[in-house]
Amino acid sequence: MTPEELTETILAAIEAGVDDGTFAIEGDIGEVRVERPRQRDHGDWATNVAMQLGKRAGLSPREFAEKLAARLANEPGIESLEVAGPGFLNIRLRADAAGELARGIVEFGEGYGSGESLHGKHVNIEFVSANPTGPIHLGGTRWAAVGDSLARLLEFHGAEVTREYYFNDHGAQIDRFAASLLAAIKGEEAPEDGYAGEYIQDIANEVMVEAMAAGDVDPLELPQEEALEFFRERGVKLMFEQIKQSLHNFGVDFDVYFHEDSLHQSGAVDKAISHLKKTGALYESEGAWWLRSTDYGDDRDRVVIRSDGRPAYIAGDLAYFQDKRHRGADLCIYLLGADHHGYIARLKAAAAAFGDDPENVEVKIGQMVNLVKDGEPVRMSKRAGTVVALEDLVDAVGVDAARYALVRSSADSNIDIDLDLLASQSNSNPVFYVQYAHARSAGVARNATEYGIRREDGFAPELLTHEAEAALLGVLGEFPRVVTQAVEFREQHRVARYLETVAAAYHGWYDRTRVTPLGDEEVTDLHRTRLWLNDAAGQVLRNGLALLGVSAPERM
Repeated sequence: MTPEELTETILAAIEAGVDDGTFAIEGDIGEVRVERPRQRDHGDWATNVAMQLGKRAGLSPREFAEKLAARLANEPGIESLEVAGPGFLNIRLRADAAGELARGIVEFGEGYGSGESLHGKHVNIEFVSANPTGPIHLGGTRWAAVGDSLARLLEFHGAEVTREYYFNDHGAQIDRFAASLLAAIKGEEAPEDGYAGEYIQDIANEVMVEAMAAGDVDPLELPQEEALEFFRERGVKLMFEQIKQSLHNFGVDFDVYFHEDSLHQSGAVDKAISHLKKTGALYESEGAWWLRSTDYGDDRDRVVIRSDGRPAYIAGDLAYFQDKRHRGADLCIYLLGADHHGYIARLKAAAAAFGDDPENVEVKIGQMVNLVKDGEPVRMSKRAGTVVALEDLVDAVGVDAARYALVRSSADSNIDIDLDLLASQSNSNPVFYVQYAHARSAGVARNATEYGIRREDGFAPELLTHEAEAALLGVLGEFPRVVTQAVEFREQHRVARYLETVAAAYHGWYDRTRVTPLGDEEVTDLHRTRLWLNDAAGQVLRNGLALLGVSAPERM
């Protein structure tokens, strides 16, 4: 019996009690939840539904729990019930009902833990979105891992997801990038506020090699402005190709690369502003046009068109949101850096200004990532200069460890990543601990094959009576709930922390039970049933790691 099935059983019992007058509840019953008791000797599952509904039913919580227990006493799969404290209902399942979960997980396979809460919903999730002036830094790397994991979670719950990268290859940053390339090829110091690092020299050299191969004019013979434009156009293209390749190597690919300038070139910004002027969402003051963003929760109104006629940055945000909605996005999620807190109210105001529901916009703000090696902060990258780049982290610990380390903490918290720990093969290294559990499960399955143990030859869940088996089954049953909460709260770290709990339960079970017989022992249904449980644990670990974009190795 899965937690979902138990929840449905409890809900059905309450509804039957409402129908026959046992529970005088009017209106919607609400959500019924079961959770693992903190102390295992209290049972397999517990619910506080009596404390939620007792008063509405005209009963004390304990009275409600006692009446509910009487209704559940004869339900198949339930061994015993106990009312505890002010009205908790502790539930112990029969061994065969609890063990049946193992077969259910294996048969459900890759779909175990999935849901339909977002079925039919199109979600646009924009993340990374770094301008092509250098390698992806650690903040962008964190968003690459988190954004891709969130996209996987949303898809796992039925959403159609568009992964989007928004960038600008014009403006002051790009001008400084081009000037840095030109200075590098001339052998000069980078200009003030320019870019440094080996990558600048590498890109500049590539521009020259491509120019020579194509028979282009020598850019060093061009006037300064023409030379800058030469390096701007070709350098940005090369840099962006490198960014895409770095992200692809990191396991992150995007469906849409959206060019900010296209909003201005296509007239989308002008159309959006014209529309907002007509609706009164914009007003004129001191020669500028302002968005009434305070009406929608912002701390101040925002300038959209400056007094000199130039559009402010928010003008592009307005048109960009409208463009996403026109492309079919029901929900627009933005993952932004720590210095973008003001964008939360700003983007919700943009939605409201178009008559849209601000809840169709979600903004997550990420915090800083620090690398530590030999107990000291890592602050510099040889290739990237003054910042630590995606490649530096991957080179140090690999893609799996990097991604896992970046997603196992809440995105709104600062994290310190210990490179020495992540590179170690020890139980204190969380990604190794989880992956090793999966590799162990695969090894057990291989050994079982050598002994001729096959799942299809027998399944007797009532034999799974060892306390380590009950503990493992209980943890495996939690996976759908954990995924649902991760989707609902957009918190991928819940999955990572849960997998560490699964790994702990699996390692404990592995140490205390056997799937294969000892010596001359005959193969029995207990061995076969434990193989079902072993494979169920492996399936949950695989499914969870896939949601994080981390591999599940068969051998380590």
